[in-house]
Amino acid sequence: MLGKNPTALLTGLSASAAILMLVFKDTIMGFVSGILLSTNKMLKPGDCITMPKYNTDGMVTEVTLNTVKVQNWDKTITTIPPYLLVSDSFQNWQGMFDSGGRRVKRSINIDMNSVKFCTPEMLEKYRKIHLLRDYVEETEEVIRQYNQEHSIDNSVLVNGRRQTNLGVFRSYLTTYLKTHPAVNHSMMTMVRQLQPTGEEIPMELYFFTANTAWVVYEGVQADVFDHILAIMPEFGLLVF
Repeated sequence: MLGKNPTALLTGLSASAAILMLVFKDTIMGFVSGILLSTNKMLKPGDCITMPKYNTDGMVTEVTLNTVKVQNWDKTITTIPPYLLVSDSFQNWQGMFDSGGRRVKRSINIDMNSVKFCTPEMLEKYRKIHLLRDYVEETEEVIRQYNQEHSIDNSVLVNGRRQTNLGVFRSYLTTYLKTHPAVNHSMMTMVRQLQPTGEEIPMELYFFTANTAWVVYEGVQADVFDHILAIMPEFGLLVF
């Protein structure tokens, strides 16, 4: 119709398309990335994200065709192209806020030289602790039956089963967390020993606070560990 060779026309259109794609590369990539972010519910204004590669740690304030603006906790602003959020990995904290619990995973190092078997006097003292009364009595009954069935000679400490101050302490911490009003009791609560290193035994507390706000969260875990440090001498244990 134009009196031209179709091949020349197609070549010209291809060259024009290549130039347009080069000029509007960021816009096209940003548009496609924006659709992916929205469709997959990966990001939206108000979300808190962390992206260490680009020194980003804060709240998303704006999502546009070409940029995503994040106000960091130090009040600086970081601008990231949307396609980087699709091609690279980032951490979105919104799931944590929506869950209603914020995780605490911290340990305290105990001097293993302070770990010992419980004496009758120690057990009697532990029975007076409200959170330990049932545990001590039930465990003692199980140990008594076991030692009796196996004719254990209790004059030797190595024989049979016995309670230790560290085991009683771990049970106390577990019950303490499960009854703490600031802990989310619908989520996992656990107190465990980690691999000893040298002369120390790390005792790790794993639980979730009921309030996800950062300031409240820090206050709760600080109160918990203040309490732990204060009561350890009651169990004859020392901080390494």
